[in-house]
Amino acid sequence: MSNSATDRAPVPQSVWAARGRHTGPAPEDVVRRTLRRHRESGDIDDFAEPPAPEDAVSDTPPTVFEARWRVGGTVTVRARLTLVPRRSRPQGHEWRLVAEAERPWDEGWPSPATLFWPEGGSGDDGSWDHHPTVAGVRFRQVNALPSDDKEMRRRLRDAAREAWCVNLVVHEAMTPDEQGKLPLARLLPPALRHRVVEHRAAPHQLRGVNWALKDLGVEVPRGGAVILPPDPAPQDYDGGPHRVRSVFLDGSEPPELLAALRHFVALSRPAPQDATEALADLRDNWTLMTHQEELDRERRLVTMYAEALEAMTKSRDLYKEAAEQALEALAAYRDVPAPALPQQRPAAKAPAPLQQLTRTFERLRIPGLPGRAKAAPEDTADGAVPPSPDLPS
Repeated sequence: MSNSATDRAPVPQSVWAARGRHTGPAPEDVVRRTLRRHRESGDIDDFAEPPAPEDAVSDTPPTVFEARWRVGGTVTVRARLTLVPRRSRPQGHEWRLVAEAERPWDEGWPSPATLFWPEGGSGDDGSWDHHPTVAGVRFRQVNALPSDDKEMRRRLRDAAREAWCVNLVVHEAMTPDEQGKLPLARLLPPALRHRVVEHRAAPHQLRGVNWALKDLGVEVPRGGAVILPPDPAPQDYDGGPHRVRSVFLDGSEPPELLAALRHFVALSRPAPQDATEALADLRDNWTLMTHQEELDRERRLVTMYAEALEAMTKSRDLYKEAAEQALEALAAYRDVPAPALPQQRPAAKAPAPLQQLTRTFERLRIPGLPGRAKAAPEDTADGAVPPSPDLPS
């Protein structure tokens, strides 16, 4: 898995994603009961439970639920929840919920978590809202930071790493009253309510929490709040808009905090690797379709197959044409007679060894010594032998 933010696709604005942990028994039954109740009340159009994939290698494959509903009367939302057994830990199942709408998500739309999991009432035992990786941290509650500074730093670092949710750190300027002790999540819009984890620092923990946040490059103001940066963060990430100077814990709506949360959610930031995979499963393996959607899918498949067949036919024709041209070129090459080789001139006769030795001595003749008489010409005009130049006349 790559740790570089540049290798990750950004989270689409039409996608709502959350991940958690169910610690109770039989979470499948809880989801089935909740979906049936919402279908009967008309909150969702329908739901399905696709079978496990045939290539699943685990003895306990994930359980998948699909649901679809409409918001605003016309916008269709498709959602997929996957329950993954946690074999390495005894705390039940991890769940991953991804929902995608036909247009960018509106914060006033219902939270998909409340359509798969019970929200309040007798059926809500609170088993489903645990953080997926950090023990003791839950959605919908105030999570007090540990008193030990090192444990505090470890918790915040683990919560920020590859997080699907938004981690909010709030510092209490003074001990709040009963209204201030309630979680801020209840004051958030429905689309943010189950995507924000609130970490609360006591008044005396300001120095410790800022020491713990030093590795993440942020700090919380006294009596304020800060949103933990995504890990990995985009290159141009600026934490300034996600730092709130003051948060009044009196039960009133915090406008500055809401503005910071909206800005953070709308930020183009890299999606965690497992969130990208969950979104791909939603798009590629969706089974809960209407008759019109099934017809459209079959038409797309027919078009795709026709284009593939046309490409194969064209490729075959090109290959056949190239093969024919190659055969013609080979036949033409065989019909051409072999070219005549140029005649080579006879090599000059090498001189005899005695003749070479004689020529060598002629070049090395010492001056002053009587030289060899010049050879007489074979033929003269009168046939007489000319006198020697060394003899007196």
